[in-house]
Amino acid sequence: MKKTLVKMVLAGAMALSFMSCGKKKVDIGIVLPTNAEPRWSREGENFAALVKDKFAAEIMYSQRSSDLERTNIDTLINKGMKVLIISTPESTAAASAIEEAHKNGVTVICYDRLILNTDAVDYFVTFNFHKVGMAQAQYLLDHTEPGSKGNSLFLYAGAPSDNNAFLIFGGAWEVLQPKIVDGTFVIRNSSKAVALQNKKELTRGEMSEIIDQITTDWDFDVAKKRAADNLTMLKDSEKGVCFVLSPNDGTARSMGDEFAKDSAVTKYYTTGLDAELASLQYIVDGKQSMTVFNDTDTLEKDVLALAERILKGERPTMTAFSDNGKKQVPAQQSAITAIDKDNIQKLIDIDYNGAKTKLQM
Repeated sequence: MKKTLVKMVLAGAMALSFMSCGKKKVDIGIVLPTNAEPRWSREGENFAALVKDKFAAEIMYSQRSSDLERTNIDTLINKGMKVLIISTPESTAAASAIEEAHKNGVTVICYDRLILNTDAVDYFVTFNFHKVGMAQAQYLLDHTEPGSKGNSLFLYAGAPSDNNAFLIFGGAWEVLQPKIVDGTFVIRNSSKAVALQNKKELTRGEMSEIIDQITTDWDFDVAKKRAADNLTMLKDSEKGVCFVLSPNDGTARSMGDEFAKDSAVTKYYTTGLDAELASLQYIVDGKQSMTVFNDTDTLEKDVLALAERILKGERPTMTAFSDNGKKQVPAQQSAITAIDKDNIQKLIDIDYNGAKTKLQM
């Protein structure tokens, strides 16, 4: 029997159900952080297209609320969910909710973000976010003048509750730390990072101290205010050419706009992540320096293929693993691609939701 799309509102989160007419069961539950941000709104739409007419599935958004996330998971459990695909910004807070799912025989797949300190995670489908941070940092390093010293470096990170923020920052620190020690870069906005700059490898606690000081919470407005405050506190002589480790595209745009407004900033370089259409246009216009493209189309197909195998009774094996503090979680990682003005015209020929037809080249 043909499956139909039903839209409903549940506890403040839009849920998209793809179920055979007359059936209330859900085989695959997909819980995403929010539908209020371009990246996750787009992914929700993509998932909807992929599961339609194929799976008894339901997509729910938690609007970055741990309580709503728990409600969503409980709702899906009650509908007989067999596989949970979950992406959550709360790397530890979500543990109890997925443990409840696990007790009810649900296979849990972390999508894009790993949930920590629980053995209830069965699989992890993701990108290599450590390499994302390395790519961002390497871009900044590559654009310093050869042999130059004292380049102004501004460090920013995602949310302290999000394990990906640690992975990205850790990758960036691996590249930047030796160049901070040798004087190529001078950290301008984090006393915690300055205090730890001689440590090549940071503990989780030490990294947490830095991220707590430089967090943007992945929020455009928080990032904008933090950049404005940091610039206000500096002397004009400490600005000039600025190198900005911005964690993703939304924060890159909002912080870049602040650096552009400061007359003492003669030039700035900003990094990004997600290859959002607005940021691709910013790169073309010279207002953002680079972004990292994680092909979420591939990731979505990969995680659904994994879910399908599980529904067929298979127990897939993987050769890679990610440590979540409680177990080595079998992991599948996809490649990343750095995009800047030099390669954007070539790379944008990929079918990125029609972006190539909208960019003003």
